[in-house]
Amino acid sequence: MKEYKADAIRNFAFIGHGGSGKTSIAEVMLFTAGETNRIGTVDEGNTISDFSPFEIERKISISATPLHVEWKDTKLNFIDTPGYSDFVGQVISSLYVADVAVAVVKSAEGVEVGTEATWDYVKKYNLPAAVIINKVDNEHSKFDDTFNLVKERLSSDATIVSFPVSEGLNFDAVVDLIKMKKLTFGEPSSKKITEEDIPADLKEKAEKLREELIEKIAESDEEIMNKYFEEGTLEGDDLINGIKKAIINGSIVPVFAMSADKAAGISNFLDFAQEFFPSPLDRGPVKAKMADKDQEVEIPCDENGESALQVFKSLSEAHVGELSIFKVFAGSLSAGMDLQNTTKNQTERLGQLFILNGKNRKEISTIYAGDIGAVVKLKDTHTGDTLSSKNFPVVLPGIDFPGPVIRGAIKPKAKGDEDKIASGLHTVHEEDPTLSVHFDPELSQTIVSGQGELQLSLAVRMLKERYGVEVGLTEPRIPYRETIKGVAEDAEYKHKKQSGGRGQYGHVHLKLEPLSRGEGFEFVDAIVGGVVPGRFIPAVEKGVREIMEKGVLTGSKVVDVRVTLFDGTFHSVDSDEVSFKIAASQAFKKGFLEANPVILEPIYDVTIKVPDEYMGDVMGDISSRRGKILGMDSEGPFQVIRAKVPLAELYKYSTHLRSLTQGRGMHTRTFSHYEEVPKEIESKIIEEYKKAKEEE
Repeated sequence: MKEYKADAIRNFAFIGHGGSGKTSIAEVMLFTAGETNRIGTVDEGNTISDFSPFEIERKISISATPLHVEWKDTKLNFIDTPGYSDFVGQVISSLYVADVAVAVVKSAEGVEVGTEATWDYVKKYNLPAAVIINKVDNEHSKFDDTFNLVKERLSSDATIVSFPVSEGLNFDAVVDLIKMKKLTFGEPSSKKITEEDIPADLKEKAEKLREELIEKIAESDEEIMNKYFEEGTLEGDDLINGIKKAIINGSIVPVFAMSADKAAGISNFLDFAQEFFPSPLDRGPVKAKMADKDQEVEIPCDENGESALQVFKSLSEAHVGELSIFKVFAGSLSAGMDLQNTTKNQTERLGQLFILNGKNRKEISTIYAGDIGAVVKLKDTHTGDTLSSKNFPVVLPGIDFPGPVIRGAIKPKAKGDEDKIASGLHTVHEEDPTLSVHFDPELSQTIVSGQGELQLSLAVRMLKERYGVEVGLTEPRIPYRETIKGVAEDAEYKHKKQSGGRGQYGHVHLKLEPLSRGEGFEFVDAIVGGVVPGRFIPAVEKGVREIMEKGVLTGSKVVDVRVTLFDGTFHSVDSDEVSFKIAASQAFKKGFLEANPVILEPIYDVTIKVPDEYMGDVMGDISSRRGKILGMDSEGPFQVIRAKVPLAELYKYSTHLRSLTQGRGMHTRTFSHYEEVPKEIESKIIEEYKKAKEEE
């Protein structure tokens, strides 16, 4: 394939709610540009971008898929991203390398929650954007109402660039406000387009919308504004440059009417993207830091500069192999180059280079700044890592993935599968870094965390299908803590054992006192006159520490306790470290139970974003989960509720919140502190622990 330089490259990502038609639009674009010879469909499971067995079976996008077409001597790189919030990490990493975000919304349903959620990232990254109103051929299509919702919920700078001649089942034509023509589209497979004058009954509407478009463009730049006032309109190069500038600085968000099913409105979108979307050069330099010192530098998109790339996706498929997918921010790449992984401080040699359309790979000899490509898996490079020339070692900003909102515990169904499970889950994490895995020694469980139930269940299924290991997902144990509120003045224990020959003897008196929350553990040696010899005192402390790790009430760690060893006795022959360790642990256990013991539970800060109409239900639900509402803020049509909720009440909360709010509620959570468990719940926890111990 032809190698493209930055000025002839456009990079954009399709984002939006699940089912809005992103994959179908991508499919028609590939066909329209001659990259494929047939239009695949999601229903038939033969699209270029949704190629994994899970995507084909579920008829949804799970992974972000890089695609490209050549259109009028320009290379359009576009990424088809998932619409389900479980896979939001794929959207975030795609937006890191896109120069434009293209939100796809359904004309009948309007702006849905998935689109609003991903649009937050568009604003966060200050990305130029566009909107496609798709499915205008739906019999319930409401193009104008949906456009008003786009203005209200996404951007007040949304501006129509094409609108439907008629909506519903007969939709096959749009009015293009750039060309000021009516474009009629033939059968999808024909690629036929007829260009005509705008019908008389739509002329006034078209002129009014074009005037709004030109005014919006003029407002974006003082020089263009002066030209507009002088000449009363914008034409030719002034219009072209004006639209480009307005998109780059975000003062216009172009809106297109489209039907992917009818392939109507696709070719004029391709024309617009080729002519007006910013190239990587237009976006200007990116900020980075020198690897060897904390100095900020700007990296211009210059093919002759030192090379710098960022991996934004890792892929591991049986028929694809292991690939690192990247964007080149500066310089150029060719196979055999040695680059420095500045994130990990490792050297990597580039193997074969490819450009991708789904699972289809084309080998390419050189990839220039601004372009997107892939390399056969590097030995120690992961998603988010920077590779750069050794002469100019820079680190690009890492990809900022959201924290987990759901946890599950992995339970192997057969013994001896632990290594396979660990290896498989590591690969799943490589492909989607929002899914994290760690073994928690305190809970003795492998905990998998992520963005939603679907994401976790797919990880479990992948383990079975790729690695042949079956696991279950269960509710993780809660990392409770135990402490005391009272004082045990004299917890005494004498360990004495005689069984022929040398015996065992250790005798201690301990005082237990509570410490302030977060102070941990303090051991005080208050022995006077050598009643416990100095050589045995470390064993006493060790015995106390060991029982504190194991816990007394529920097998949970004991915290915030001061233990003072103030008396004891010893035997000149039978005393040893083991005896004093046993005596100390038993004395601690006895004193702990006398000192008003309590269980502490982890409390999380939870932020919940819901539409106004669900606020009452959500607040009631939080209260039923022993949560405390801290406050609320308005954010457009949403309310943001801040609360503190016990972790024990948050299992599968993301799923529950979605059902409570018809999919429109979202939440984030972070650990806050430990707090005493109410007495009635404490007795249940102790009972459950005892029962579990008996069953073991």
